[in-house]
Amino acid sequence: MENAIEVVGLVTHYGDREILKNISLSIPKGKTTVILGGSGCGKSTLLRHLIGLLKPTRGSILINGRDITVMKESELNEVRKKFGMLFQGAALLNSLSIADNVALPVKEHTRLEDSTIQIMVRMKLDLVGLSGFGGFFPSQLSGGMKKRAGIARAMALDPEIIFFDEPSAGLDPVTAAGLDELILKLRDVFKMTIVVVTHELMSIFMIADYVIMLDAGSVIFSGTLEELKASGHPRIKMFLDRQAENENYNPEDYLKIIAGE
Repeated sequence: MENAIEVVGLVTHYGDREILKNISLSIPKGKTTVILGGSGCGKSTLLRHLIGLLKPTRGSILINGRDITVMKESELNEVRKKFGMLFQGAALLNSLSIADNVALPVKEHTRLEDSTIQIMVRMKLDLVGLSGFGGFFPSQLSGGMKKRAGIARAMALDPEIIFFDEPSAGLDPVTAAGLDELILKLRDVFKMTIVVVTHELMSIFMIADYVIMLDAGSVIFSGTLEELKASGHPRIKMFLDRQAENENYNPEDYLKIIAGE
């Protein structure tokens, strides 16, 4: 299996505290990889490393064979043009319309004419189910619609890799299921590499091709979803059982939500 990202011997400290402890992992190309774990396990810190926002104490992060940890900022910015990112709160600019939010990366990184950019923006909004909402402002949208607008902006430059930070956070089950369906669409239609940081069990079981689980700054599992379910690791079993109990997890009900039944 070809890998889009390879992490080798990654160690990170916040002050004297070791957050990531000699992590090594691979993220397969064209698949949806879910990074999961409990609060404080290091998954958000790992995500910030993957998009180049943090420098590790030591270790390498190879994206398409190039180590981003040793790049100059100008080189890293070129690599980031191939990334899309949906932040946890969507991170839309409240002073701009939804269309202008989506257009922003295109205006910043290309010299395309405004008429071409407007066509691109309409296509991205249509892709995420927000056709006709370009003139609205973030304050006029629901939480789920803001997330969709954030995805449209993340897709603006047709990235090779798209990152999601807790995409279902704060959403009701129906809205969360709709976002999961959209993630599956991006994978299947655009053959994108998708990396999702989440602890939502229903989403994990719906979207994951590959799973990486962290615990106390270390990787305790990497493999397929079926391998995760079959794992006898006590921390994994505890996580899955507790999440299922907390979420009243019922796979059949969730599939009905996805299907619109």
